[in-house]
Amino acid sequence: MYLSRFLSIHALWVTVSSVMQPYPLVWGHYDVCKTQIYTEEGKVWDYMACQPESTDMTKYLKVKLDPPDITCGDPPETFCAMGNPYMCNNECDASTPELAHPPELMFDFEGRHPSTFWQSATWKEYPKPLQVNITLSWSKTIELTDNIVITFESGRPDQMILEKSLDYGRTWQPYQYYATDCLDAFHMDPKSVKDLSQRTVLEIICTEEYSTGYMTNSKIIHFEIKDRFAFFAGPWLRNMASLYGQLDTTKKLRDFFTVTDLRIRLLRPAVGEIFVDELHLARYFYAISDIKVHGRCKCNLHATVCVYDNSKLTCECEHNTTGPDCGKCKKNYQGRPWSPGSYLPIPKGTANTCIPSISSIGNPPKFNRIWPNISSLEVSNPKQVAPKLALSTVSSVQVANHKRDCECFGHSNRCSYIDLLNTVICVSCKHNTRGQHCELCRLGYFRNASAQLDDENVCIECYCNPLGSVHDRCNGSGFCECKTGTTGPKCDECLPGNSWHSGCQPNVCDNELLHCQNGGTCHNNVRCLCPAAYTGILCEKLRCEEAGSCGSDSGHGAPPPGSPALLLLTALLGTASPLLV
Repeated sequence: MYLSRFLSIHALWVTVSSVMQPYPLVWGHYDVCKTQIYTEEGKVWDYMACQPESTDMTKYLKVKLDPPDITCGDPPETFCAMGNPYMCNNECDASTPELAHPPELMFDFEGRHPSTFWQSATWKEYPKPLQVNITLSWSKTIELTDNIVITFESGRPDQMILEKSLDYGRTWQPYQYYATDCLDAFHMDPKSVKDLSQRTVLEIICTEEYSTGYMTNSKIIHFEIKDRFAFFAGPWLRNMASLYGQLDTTKKLRDFFTVTDLRIRLLRPAVGEIFVDELHLARYFYAISDIKVHGRCKCNLHATVCVYDNSKLTCECEHNTTGPDCGKCKKNYQGRPWSPGSYLPIPKGTANTCIPSISSIGNPPKFNRIWPNISSLEVSNPKQVAPKLALSTVSSVQVANHKRDCECFGHSNRCSYIDLLNTVICVSCKHNTRGQHCELCRLGYFRNASAQLDDENVCIECYCNPLGSVHDRCNGSGFCECKTGTTGPKCDECLPGNSWHSGCQPNVCDNELLHCQNGGTCHNNVRCLCPAAYTGILCEKLRCEEAGSCGSDSGHGAPPPGSPALLLLTALLGTASPLLV
């Protein structure tokens, strides 16, 4: 009896645990880079893909506000209570610690009572926009592993953009738009992550989900990382092999979750009504109590440790790799092209270890010999460090001695000597590079000025908006060539007098210069909605004029001056006037 009861309780516990555990406890953490194993030849090293543990990345960031004097308290000012917008006796004073709200309070210990928060100055300069940029910088490439969560102490802003940078803040791309009215604020249809799919997971959306409503978590805004993971790994993230396979093979997907900086652009504070209450402008400000960013150092699956020293994060590289992100092979370990580790096959992945250079194994080759690709070397023992070399001859195109003549900045380990030109050129440049020495960027990419020439992130995709740009190429600063009426670094904004409708189109009407006439209303800047009696682009014509029936009994408007009907009516009124006296 006791055994059956125990088994029933155990089965119940297993069922409850599986329901309560939304995500697997083990994803294949890849927390070991190598281990010793025993083979017939004795102890050998077995290498595997590895990565640092995911952690709270806010401990390592630097925060910057723009404008720099936007924080409240200098000079001291009063603001309205958040619970009662008409109780305006709260004070912000930067010189008094108990009344100060500096930026570092966005990242202190959450759960303190009373809660601590950063706060901006109030909207005392209305109607000038109250806008703030909050930039979070790591001076290191990081990979996001969990949702970005922003907790507002004030109401959530009416308009906000979350942006990312992959080149240390030199250029920015939007991550997500937030608004109470996406169509009005950003000319975008509102969506949520639930509207996306595997095919559209990289789509940049505008969501109204976090800017409207009064639910319990009405002060919180998310950027959903795990929901996007779930398109590949399933709703409970149990099929991680599928996600890892996509991250391995799809660079754009991997880059989507990779950042060096984040920027929160606060464009309009929470108003709550249609109109701003100009008599109580101290009601309007921004206040943030907490920002959560979870991720890990990007080490290309070649390190498990990322150290924070001298205010800088650095990977402690394994697998004979080096660089800030373990993005190249060490000197004398360039026997094959550098490659990032691979998550597959689960659970150990593939290390893709850098191996000794050919010239460091034996005598350097002459120009009448070609050193083979490492995959074609005869290796009697797979664990053997120095393989046996099999050389083949070439005639007109010969591979150069890479230690002396082949300089490809780590983007290729193959180069050819061309007799006719008496020169050496790199072959099969990687990392979106091209040129004789892989020193140029492919079309559609531009040079990352903050990266060295041997950095794998030296070339950044232009990301030109296909609807607003002439082509997908940009200049050396990352600016795209825009179509008429379009502006912005990525050609995703419209010049005044234009509105976004699958690209920037000239306004047919607006509320400034091109007013709809005769009671017409402007619809999305593309046409006037005219009353029944009027027509024309701006409702400037009587509909009956087009039909030639303004003098008929159709009832369309008044008869035009000088018409026979109007003359007859005047004569009749003149004859009848003495009777009225």
